Amino acid sequence: MTTLEVGRVGLSERALVAGASLILPRCELSTIHYCLAGSGRLLVDGELPIHLSAHTLVIVPPGKGLTIVPSDPVPAAQRGNAKFLDDAFVLGSAHRYEVGDGEPSVTLVCGSFQAVCAAALDLFASLASPIVETFNAHDQLDQVLSFAMAELAAQDVGGGPMSAALLKLVLLSLLRRCLVSENPWVERFSILNDPPVARAFAEMASRPAARHTVQSLSQLVGLSRSAFMSRFASSFAESPMSLLRRLRMRHAAGQLAANALSIDQVALQAGYQSRSSFTRTFRRHYGSDPSEYRAVARRTPGTGPVWQAPRQRSAQE
Repeated sequence: MTTLEVGRVGLSERALVAGASLILPRCELSTIHYCLAGSGRLLVDGELPIHLSAHTLVIVPPGKGLTIVPSDPVPAAQRGNAKFLDDAFVLGSAHRYEVGDGEPSVTLVCGSFQAVCAAALDLFASLASPIVETFNAHDQLDQVLSFAMAELAAQDVGGGPMSAALLKLVLLSLLRRCLVSENPWVERFSILNDPPVARAFAEMASRPAARHTVQSLSQLVGLSRSAFMSRFASSFAESPMSLLRRLRMRHAAGQLAANALSIDQVALQAGYQSRSSFTRTFRRHYGSDPSEYRAVARRTPGTGPVWQAPRQRSAQE
């Protein structure tokens, strides 16, 4: 956790009256939603509704559209309230954003951010599902987030780094739950409890084209081959070389979408000397040839590679 860096922070407060829902479009960054008061539901693409009450914290992976809905009954005078699309609102551009007319039924701090560990691991970008945890007033996360919003709204010198530092406190409070929470999301962060494995991952992620082997990685982090393999599998549920292939494919997909290098050059930067070998592996991961993937990415800009959370591969893969 000492290597955690937080940046690209945007935060704002949203207050919704009963009967008025807010639609948030997909964001390229992870998003955070903290319920300050009231109750409601967070409807995330492809997920069961998430109940919101005071001090509920939700982290949503990138690329997920969502809708915030108050749970209070709709008064007769407010039944004309409609859905509001948040497409014109820039996170961090205003301290408070009111949705509908009347007394708010639910108030949240919402925002976007990027959190990187060991200079390479984006902690939340590869989440398969949202993280949901409930805190309490004693944790004072609402106050910390309010200070962060105030820094962004004031636009003073150093406001950006200050808001990032404050949001980092919130994320560290969440990551501490890895030690005590029984929710399934904590398994995603078991790497944080094993610095040698985290260092090996950072090496692979920062230099995917290097000729990494199990032997070179285990020597790098000072573990025996067997101990390294066991601890790596415990953290990621797959072998180092399997994860390295996926890191290389994710890196290659990003370069193909950027359309700045030839396919041969992309293959080399992904660690493949043979274009045919690279193409076979890429097709297995993304279901299309590199040239086809690039063509689709050019037609639909802004759709980067999607990398699912580490999983166990089948014998057929």
